[in-house]
Amino acid sequence: MPDQPPIVIIVDDDEGVRLGLLDLMESVGLGARTYPAVQDFLNDGLPDAPSCLVLDVRLPGQSGLELQQRLVSAGVDVPIIFITGHADVQMSVRAMKAGAVEFLAKPFRDQDLLEAVHQALEKSREARRKVAQDQALTQKFAELTSREREILAFVTSGRLNKQIAADLGVAEITVKVHRAQVMRKMGARSLAELVRMADQLGLGPKS
Repeated sequence: MPDQPPIVIIVDDDEGVRLGLLDLMESVGLGARTYPAVQDFLNDGLPDAPSCLVLDVRLPGQSGLELQQRLVSAGVDVPIIFITGHADVQMSVRAMKAGAVEFLAKPFRDQDLLEAVHQALEKSREARRKVAQDQALTQKFAELTSREREILAFVTSGRLNKQIAADLGVAEITVKVHRAQVMRKMGARSLAELVRMADQLGLGPKS
């Protein structure tokens, strides 16, 4: 299923800036939403689509940096591009250390902002792909039987079929059948791929 069209979220208390940035985004075929303050944005929340924030540092109420910290603390992964007319080195370092994609001082070139936006949206797409892959993997694991999960843990910890059979008190052919089922259900084409999947699921080696 294709992803939703990307949305650029612009938060700036200057109406002229908001309208100018909205026009700029639309001129290159990007959807955008604009807000004069952090709380207005929070009332709507993030769209279910690849997105990024173009955020003024100084805003009425919560500042852009405070919003960044709030999102980081809440585990909300949205790329942020800061724009400001009052840049200082300490402020920009703080923003970049907290994960900002770019920190642009006004006036900036349209091209510089657009490049940062495209970079941020690609980060958002990649993060969404990762979440979708993790969810799909978790769903596949949930569909394994308890015995298949047991076999998965043994196999990915490096145990041989005959060792697993001895540990479980079953015939080696039974282990082979379960192992084939695990590979099929998980969609793994090799043992190495199955081990990577187990790592992604946080399944530690069986002691």
